[in-house]
Amino acid sequence: MPSSWCGLYGLKPTYGLVPYTGIFPIELTIDHTGPIARTVEDVALLLEVIAGDDGLDPRQSGAEVKPYTDSLVGNANNIKIGIVTEGFGWDGLSEEDVDHVVREAGFSLQASGAIVDEISIPMHRDGIHIWNGIGIEGLTSLMVNGNGMGTNWKGHYSTKLLDAYGKGRKIRADEYSETVKMTMLLGQYMTEQYNGKYYAIAQNLGQKLKQAYDNALQEYDVLIMPTTPMKATKIPSSDASKAEIISRALEMIHNTAPFNVTGHPAINVPCEKSECLPVGMMIVGKHGEDDTVLRVAHAFQSLHQPVATNV
Repeated sequence: MPSSWCGLYGLKPTYGLVPYTGIFPIELTIDHTGPIARTVEDVALLLEVIAGDDGLDPRQSGAEVKPYTDSLVGNANNIKIGIVTEGFGWDGLSEEDVDHVVREAGFSLQASGAIVDEISIPMHRDGIHIWNGIGIEGLTSLMVNGNGMGTNWKGHYSTKLLDAYGKGRKIRADEYSETVKMTMLLGQYMTEQYNGKYYAIAQNLGQKLKQAYDNALQEYDVLIMPTTPMKATKIPSSDASKAEIISRALEMIHNTAPFNVTGHPAINVPCEKSECLPVGMMIVGKHGEDDTVLRVAHAFQSLHQPVATNV
């Protein structure tokens, strides 16, 4: 999302490819970290540096590192691309110019040798709700009750961070954002009233969501949709209502959140600007095929945004 609104390339790698060690967590099953850069070449190069097992993050089991820069061949010959209908036209969220630009950008890859179709994955529309079920209770458990580290974990514990955050949370809780406060209250309520049942249901549904994308990815190499349904929004004013603040903080995650649940690799590709603001296209690939995602992103960059060289 930051790369979408800033007009940069930003990769969310396959879940577990890049170690999360030393980064403050939100929820262990949906946390990802990856490179943001000006070009696809820089993203691929940085991924080569940071990817791979560090021995401290159990989520990395079996992660295969590839020479990602080798995948940047400047074309998408014989790559099959599915433009996901459900990623467009979010009621009350999607902007017409964003939908138009991304759909045109996706089909433009035909000029780079790709085979492009529009496809339907109905369960994509449920992804945001599944993410909410996991993220709200999971955040409360790990970030609040577990002081950011929690228990039942064979990975590395950042003990100084754990201690500093735990102390700060007790004496400076009022400084949390309105969004975090809302999440904490709702998460605690859900846990106390329903014993974690809805978190568990969401995790189970996450497996079905993953399968829905995997089924589509048996026929297509990558999927495409807008990264964020809208262009960057204004920061709410200091006297804005809690409802407006929370709405602005969460309204842009409908297409990105599902892939945090499923762990598929996804990259933002800046398409063009509309009303002087960047529009981002998201390219999603199969687990472990970050190289294919990067190849398609590079093909688009080669078509539309050739990198200037110093003379």
